[in-house]
Amino acid sequence: MTKVHALPSPPSMLAILRSVVAVLVGYVAFAASAYAVFRLSGHAAHAPASVSFMLLTIACGVIFAALGGYVAGWLAGRRPLAHAVAMAALLLAGAAASLVSTLGHGAIWSQVAAIMLMAPSAVLGGWLRATVAT
Repeated sequence: MTKVHALPSPPSMLAILRSVVAVLVGYVAFAASAYAVFRLSGHAAHAPASVSFMLLTIACGVIFAALGGYVAGWLAGRRPLAHAVAMAALLLAGAAASLVSTLGHGAIWSQVAAIMLMAPSAVLGGWLRATVAT
C-alpha cells in the first residue's frame, strides 16, 4: 500500500502580503541609504567620482544591502534566504535599468558596483538571518 502525502498548503494571502512588504522594506533600507549618501555628499549619483568617494560609497552600499537582505528575511518570518534573494533581484533590476539608461550619458561605477557587489551582499544578509534564525 502506498502512502499518500498531503501537499503543503499554499501560503495564505497574509503570508504573501508579509513577504512582499518584507522585500520592499529591505529594498527601501538599501535605497534610502544610497539616496542619503549622495544627497548628504552633494555628489551626483552618475557623475565621475574620486576613488576614495567611490570606495566609501560602495562600502556603505554593501553594508546597507546586507542589512536590507537581513531585514527582508527577518520581517518575512519564514524562508529568510528566499526573501533576501527577492530583495537582491529587485536591487539588481533597478541597477540594471539605471545602467542601461546611463550608458553613454554618465559614469556607471555605482550601477556596476550594485550589480557586482551589493546584490550579492543582500543575499549574504539573508543567509546571515537564516543562520541566526536556526
